[in-house]
Amino acid sequence: MAQAKDKPQIRKGRKFDQVLEGARTIFLRDGFDGASVDDIAREAGVSKATLYSYFPDKRLLFMEVAKSECARQADEALAAIDFRQPPKVVLSQAARQIIDFMASDLGQGIFRLCVAEGERFPELGRAFYASGPELVHRSLLGYLKLATDRGELVIDDLDLAAHLFAEMCKADLHPKLVFGVECCPASADKERVIRGAVSMFLARYGAPGS
Repeated sequence: MAQAKDKPQIRKGRKFDQVLEGARTIFLRDGFDGASVDDIAREAGVSKATLYSYFPDKRLLFMEVAKSECARQADEALAAIDFRQPPKVVLSQAARQIIDFMASDLGQGIFRLCVAEGERFPELGRAFYASGPELVHRSLLGYLKLATDRGELVIDDLDLAAHLFAEMCKADLHPKLVFGVECCPASADKERVIRGAVSMFLARYGAPGS
């Protein structure tokens, strides 16, 4: 019980959203390591004491920003995709959204933080999974069911197919980002992966004659 008591917790207050917006600006500009509490407090227009009263640990603040940013980007992505289009069009748009977030400073910062702190703070990884990969998976799952019901795709295991597509979108790009081989993939490299992922997926699941 003592451990649970000592674990830092987020607390809500009148300036909570103000702090979150200031932190979002700084984290997107400087990343997790480069962002200082002083800069975040200054950007948010609050004192450090106020910031710490809401977020006693910078990791908690980063994950709260990451969760809200993931949700925002997911909403924007869904609004931008026309699900009435053929699978090749829809899947290409979805792949582009997945890759752009994966390669972004925020996406990379979340991944590194979860790996570095996962053993000591497993709740960080679980929180990101729920607001990131799981959210993407549910969206893909919904679309794949829709396309299958329309006869555009033939999929016997929708859950596995959604996972496979998301993983194919990481091909070549993700390992290079993780190991520091590249910090920002070129547009041509992204498009190459998108075309490959969509072509392979449709070769496996595309309806005959579609």
